Amino acid sequence: MTARLPLSMALALFALAALGGGGAAAQAGAPDVDALSDRLDTMWTSSASIARIELTVARPTGTRTLRMRVWTHGNQRALVVVEAPERERGTATLRRDRSLWTYLPRVARTMRIPPSMMLSSWMGSDFTNDDLTQSAQYRSDFVGTVVGRSDAPAGWLIRYVAREGVVGLWRRVEFVVNDDATLPLVARYFDRRDRVARVMTFDEVRPVDGRTIPTRLVLQPTDHPDQHTELHYLDIDFDASVPESTFSLTELERGR
Repeated sequence: MTARLPLSMALALFALAALGGGGAAAQAGAPDVDALSDRLDTMWTSSASIARIELTVARPTGTRTLRMRVWTHGNQRALVVVEAPERERGTATLRRDRSLWTYLPRVARTMRIPPSMMLSSWMGSDFTNDDLTQSAQYRSDFVGTVVGRSDAPAGWLIRYVAREGVVGLWRRVEFVVNDDATLPLVARYFDRRDRVARVMTFDEVRPVDGRTIPTRLVLQPTDHPDQHTELHYLDIDFDASVPESTFSLTELERGR
């Protein structure tokens, strides 16, 4: 996000951030917000990673699924390459810090994404180009507070409010996490007008390379209830060996 979408979430691309405690944090069994923030910040990331994902975009007119491979370095570098379907094979996105490029193999063209297009759809999904370039952290960029118990779904409600001076789309993010505060269940993203703009759900929890994480993320924009996007991690190799040269325009155009 973005929270962090992840795609590198981007992809997991989607990271945000927080800290704190207060009010309801005194309730028996309430989560330690600092520990939770650290976990959310690092759940899908590592020093470097290689992942395979499926991105399914559902619209009233039909459903489209892309299979991709993703290379990352921390939360500042990402290369995403489409492997299927064949007609879109080789289409790729490169992220270096806050800069983003897209390669279109059918016309052999590389485009740098200008600031005016950062809020545009990424790969026709409900994720935006801006989601891919966010590197905010819950621990440092937001103030976190345990609000109390949640019934729908059952768990703990945690509120993250953007710190003063932090630039971003979200004024606050509210998570519901499971009872032992190890896994997110739902995240609601509030815009600068304090309206719920989108909702992310997390499920299909399973072990992946030594971590137990949600492997399916579903993003639902509130202004388009008839559409959504699913991000499904097929596998992830954490702390992989990924050279810096991976994140170059040459590699973008090669399609790895």
